[in-house]
Amino acid sequence: MFGLGKPVQIAYVVNDLHSAVEEWVKNFQAGPFFVSEHIPISEVIYRGAPGIYDHSNACGQWGNIMVELIQDHGSELSVVRDLYPEGKTGLHHLAFFINDIDEATANLDSLGFKLAMSATARPGQVGETRFNFIDAVELTGHFLELYEPKEGLLSFYNRVQEASFNWDGSNPIRVR
Repeated sequence: MFGLGKPVQIAYVVNDLHSAVEEWVKNFQAGPFFVSEHIPISEVIYRGAPGIYDHSNACGQWGNIMVELIQDHGSELSVVRDLYPEGKTGLHHLAFFINDIDEATANLDSLGFKLAMSATARPGQVGETRFNFIDAVELTGHFLELYEPKEGLLSFYNRVQEASFNWDGSNPIRVR
């Protein structure tokens, strides 16, 4: 898709993170899930203006891809509320590792896919991750998330995948 390579994650908006994890384990045998509550996010720019992105997530392995479940805690406009009003759920984005996030964002912009939000997760911590949400909703029905494959993020992806090897379904919710 647009030279981005294969997606590394598929993400869904959910109303209740813990209930959604239980459903994904039961119905899709995905997991175990690593939960992060109210992830620290800084430098949020939403559609060209300063914004807030207050969310929690649960990440687990689903076959060869990570699945992320997102619970939005905010009431203001956001990339979550762009697609789903409070109480609604569904597919939100596909995520891609990109070697140069600025170049990829500019290339997508030149094709008509605008930057919806940029931000940094876990600022100043191991695993600090800069990410962009690209608005591809009109074409695909969802956003594209771009982030660079930094050591901390790759380590987390490996941790989630390794936890799924020979997983027996016990202890489906773990703290990140």
